[in-house]
This record gives sequence, C-alpha cells and structure tokens, in this order.
Amino acid sequence: QVQLVESGGGSVQPGDSLRLSCAASGFIWDYYAIGWFRQAPGKEREFVAAIRSSGGSTYYADSVKGRFTISRDNAKNTVYLQMNSLKPEDTAVYYCAATQVGDLTSDSFYNDWGQGTQVTVSS
Repeated sequence: QVQLVESGGGSVQPGDSLRLSCAASGFIWDYYAIGWFRQAPGKEREFVAAIRSSGGSTYYADSVKGRFTISRDNAKNTVYLQMNSLKPEDTAVYYCAATQVGDLTSDSFYNDWGQGTQVTVSS
C-alpha cells in the first residue's frame, strides 16, 4: 500500500523558513518522481515543485523559483521542500504526491497523495 506522509508545516512570519518532509513507503521508491502541490482556501490546487526519481532534474513554479528547493534522500525514502523567504501568499495546505510518468507539473499525472500539511505565513 502506497503511503505518503507530509510533515514540517506550521505558522511562521513573512521572511521565515520552513522545511517540509514527505516520507514514503509501500512502493519502489527509486522508480517514482515526487511532486509538491499546494491548495489555498477557495483556490485550485497548484504545482509547487517536483523532482525526478534520480534527483537529477527538478522543476519549480515561477512563484517559488529562487525561494524553494526540492531535494530527495533515497536512502530515507524522503523528499524535502526547503522554503525560504516565505510570503503570506504561500499560505496553503501542502501535499506531496508520487508518479512514474507524465508531466510532473500537472496533478492529473499523480496517483498517490499524502494527507497534506498546513503552512501559514502571517505577521
């Protein structure tokens, strides 16, 4: 059974940093790309970042490029999202998801999702 568990969310002030973790189990980790998406209240879910199975290629939404960094530790079956210089508009529930194929920036290609972790950025 595929399981993805996010952690690391919280409430911070603008300019602060957070590191989200996505721990995976129940599938052959090395074959899967992992993506982070987020959904703010009243808005559609949007792509944030993704990393291929090898870790050699990463992708970012323009809104987070230069502030967020995605990485993976294949020995720990974990993907991280380091979020720096957080802004109020980064407030959302953040989800990680796994896929083997397709456009990594599109949520329609991801079959397995975590339960989400809340990130709130407010002064």
